[in-house]
Amino acid sequence: MITDEDKERVRQATDVLALVGETVELRQRGNTFWGCCPFHQEKSPSFHVDPQTGLWKCFGCGESGDVFAYVMKRESLDFPDSIRYLADRAGIELAEEQGGPRGPRRNRLVEALTMAEDYYNTMLLRGRGQGPDTARRYLGGRGFGSAVCRSWKLGYAPGNGKLVSHLRSKGFTPAELVAADLALESGGRLRDRFYERVMFPIHDRQGRTIAFGGRVMGDAKPKYLNTKETPVFHKSKHLFAFDRAKDAMVSTGEAIVCEGYTDVIAMHEAGLSNAVAALGTSFSVDHVRAISGFAKSRIICLFDGDAAGQKAAERAVQFLDKTQLDMVCVVLPDNQDPAEYLADHGVDALRARLAEARPLMDFVFERRLAAFDLSVPGQRVAALDSLAEVLAPLKDSVLLDGYAAQVAQMLGTSAEEARRRIRERPVRRQPMQEQAIAPVRQPVYKDDLSMFSSDERFQATAERELLALMATAPDAVRPHGDRIATFTWSDSRNEAMAWAMLATPEGTPPRDVVAAAQSVVAEAPRILAGGRIAVLEDMDVENKVEFLLDTVELASCRREVQQIRGRLRTQGSAPVGEETQNLFRRATELQKRIGELTKRLPSVV
Repeated sequence: MITDEDKERVRQATDVLALVGETVELRQRGNTFWGCCPFHQEKSPSFHVDPQTGLWKCFGCGESGDVFAYVMKRESLDFPDSIRYLADRAGIELAEEQGGPRGPRRNRLVEALTMAEDYYNTMLLRGRGQGPDTARRYLGGRGFGSAVCRSWKLGYAPGNGKLVSHLRSKGFTPAELVAADLALESGGRLRDRFYERVMFPIHDRQGRTIAFGGRVMGDAKPKYLNTKETPVFHKSKHLFAFDRAKDAMVSTGEAIVCEGYTDVIAMHEAGLSNAVAALGTSFSVDHVRAISGFAKSRIICLFDGDAAGQKAAERAVQFLDKTQLDMVCVVLPDNQDPAEYLADHGVDALRARLAEARPLMDFVFERRLAAFDLSVPGQRVAALDSLAEVLAPLKDSVLLDGYAAQVAQMLGTSAEEARRRIRERPVRRQPMQEQAIAPVRQPVYKDDLSMFSSDERFQATAERELLALMATAPDAVRPHGDRIATFTWSDSRNEAMAWAMLATPEGTPPRDVVAAAQSVVAEAPRILAGGRIAVLEDMDVENKVEFLLDTVELASCRREVQQIRGRLRTQGSAPVGEETQNLFRRATELQKRIGELTKRLPSVV
């Protein structure tokens, strides 16, 4: 379990500007930074980052939060994994990793995998004997000389326990080697997981070694053997060469998804450095989300020109409504893969084909319909069932009506009939290891004010603006604590955050003030990042403080008057007693104060 202390250590060690700057070009305006939102398409920057508080907010799509929320959104992680991600990034060892039931520490697994990568690479480049010679010939036949092998840290696994012996001599334990899936235990003895294979190291987004793909050089099965799921590697979340491709995805706005390791390497070496590949599993929704955090235009699915490529295109259809990116498809002719096509035709020819990429669904429809004679009524019915099978994963999507109309037009039937066939079709589930698991999110702050009265919405909005200003300029608000104590708050959580922030000592950095608010309300970072007045209004801090205090007090006074009126109504025609007199007296005082505040705040009123 991750402790609160570790969470704060990670937060303090994370520079929000450096984190966001990995994918967003930020420009400074005063004390804050602005850029185009990485989570939706926009032309004018509305994405705001405050390095003092460590918070970010997009005033276009409404997303906001702290560094953990940013990583959760960008990397499609749950909350605990966002902490682990940033801890790894900062080189922080979490308490949960210091032994115990979780097994070997994650950083030790990465160290073992990195050392294995170096060992395999040395065996390939300097090893002698039939195995290394065959591996060099195989890679040379794919156009990968020593420079490419060195750059991509390609390797050769000799087997026969040599890797185990090497890593044991470096101090790694059997438990660590097994947990990293570098070794297998049988009969109390360890043996190498990979042997007599060309090795392709797999890195995480920060470039650290987390897994391997091993390819045989003959006809043995399986052709590819991949690292199984480990504490540091999850097939459905990682993509081969993503660490190398993410910058090019940002600059080009596009991502190219291939099917194999050698294809990706050939693409990068040819200058198409925005190419990635799935890792021993089908393209998943987590892959789509990961790419969507960097590419902003389209995902090009570059499939081999064989039956497997057709199936891969059809599987990718289910993700059309999971991204704002345009998903398009290129299938190469003559059953060639990208590496073969590049070798035969060159990069310019491949760029031309990429430029002519077709909408993914159009390609799938065309290939499916090619198997039917649409002049025969019975075959049109069969074709409808075939397309319904493809569209079944989208039966609950808002895209269904459009595709149903397209199918109806192609087959001469009604859109209603097409929709019915699609909805009746069962969805083929992926194997368990390939299913995309929806990430667990933090509790959501219930800020839907649609059920509130206009006065309640007014007050709740004003309170949140004041809270956001407290986070950015706490010392400017502290002198007004006595006045704040008189407010009748619309939401007890807002009040709790206010007093948690004001309770911090004078001079407390804004980032620590935010942490104090989060200690009482988990959703505080998202709330505190949402203040427009604190960021957008061109007033000095003192004027902002006075304006927001007046606004919240005005709303508070109105709220209290309404409450008094409600209490008086319940008394009906009962004799006027002391309690009633006090209520009238208080209402009169409040009406007088409302008048004063109304004169000072004509635009708000």
